[in-house]
Amino acid sequence: MNATVRQFRDFFVSLKLTVTLLVLGMLLVFFATLDQTNLGIWGIQQKWFHSFIVLQPMGGFPVPIFPGGYFIGGLLLINLVAAHVYRFTLKWRKSGIFLTHIGLILLLLGELFSGIWQEDFSMRLAPGEKKNYAESYHDHELAIIDTTNPEFDEVVVIPDKVLEKGEPIQHPKLPFRVVIKQYYPNSTFSSIPPAEPGKPPVNAPPSLATTGVGPRLIASALPMTYKMNERNFPTAFVELIGPEGSLGTWMTAPHPSSEPPHGPAIFPQTFQHGGRTWTVGMRATRSYKPFALTLLKFSHDRYPGTELPKNFSSRVRLTTPDGHDDREVLIYMNNPMRYSGLTFYQASFERGDQVSILQVVRNPSWLLPYISCSLMTLGLVIQFCIHLFAFANKRRRLATA
Repeated sequence: MNATVRQFRDFFVSLKLTVTLLVLGMLLVFFATLDQTNLGIWGIQQKWFHSFIVLQPMGGFPVPIFPGGYFIGGLLLINLVAAHVYRFTLKWRKSGIFLTHIGLILLLLGELFSGIWQEDFSMRLAPGEKKNYAESYHDHELAIIDTTNPEFDEVVVIPDKVLEKGEPIQHPKLPFRVVIKQYYPNSTFSSIPPAEPGKPPVNAPPSLATTGVGPRLIASALPMTYKMNERNFPTAFVELIGPEGSLGTWMTAPHPSSEPPHGPAIFPQTFQHGGRTWTVGMRATRSYKPFALTLLKFSHDRYPGTELPKNFSSRVRLTTPDGHDDREVLIYMNNPMRYSGLTFYQASFERGDQVSILQVVRNPSWLLPYISCSLMTLGLVIQFCIHLFAFANKRRRLATA
């Protein structure tokens, strides 16, 4: 082995590298915690932990300021594996250390897989409402729906990532072309006040919309937010162009699930084309499921004589189209429902303890943290017992000497 290869190997198996990475990890958690007040939990995860380099806008340009979680965790994972390959020999006296390190490796892999595969959605249920889909917290889509057939809807959705590019879209199921005139990832909108008699009309900037509710509204761009108690409300101005010419430019935005101050709701707008009925509108990205949930009852329990919350719970009915499953399930704090690879948590509620909001999580690697913690606990116990028995035997030999 030449000197260059040896230096390369020694770098990755070095204990100094392990200590340096652990210190950087602690600093990463510290700085991310300070930044949480600005971005919220989801924003912090994306900026600090689910990245290789942490970028901070300065003067309009992203500037690297710290190694990200993927960089630190990836190097630590390589360091642990390399140390086992080149330094550790599998002996009984070191079995506890071996299990502890295997558990730590699985923990790092679990975080990596969660960052790649985990999906978070919400399901908002009013009393008696039945739903077979969940909605994304952060992503949106433009939905163009053919509602002519009373038995079913023909839906075409365009993700927000495509809308941001601003390129014309021609889908084979649509008899018209979709041209993106303007897209705001986050926005606020308000009504143009009507002109009062005897006074000049309100001097408002002209709207890009030419049809629907858009000409009566003003949309303004806002910085994107990543806080848990705030949501982005994108606005898209889209022109629909058929073979005969333009069908007009529509202003579309998602319907806020909560009350003002988010502004007026822009519901999907209806129009006729080619003898068919269509709707166009923005909405949170939907993830449809092969089953449905119906909210039977939402309960907000309080401690007697106080307004302090004691428990939140939702009694739901789970049904499948084939009738294989038809049962009632109680979802409450620290007691989620697991079904079809999904976990349903009781997350929040709205409108005077009436509307329940469930968090829907898909994480194929959810078992890895439990397995890794069990292995690390077992390894520490084994290593402690090995040293304890060795110490006891040594004391015994000295006593009998």
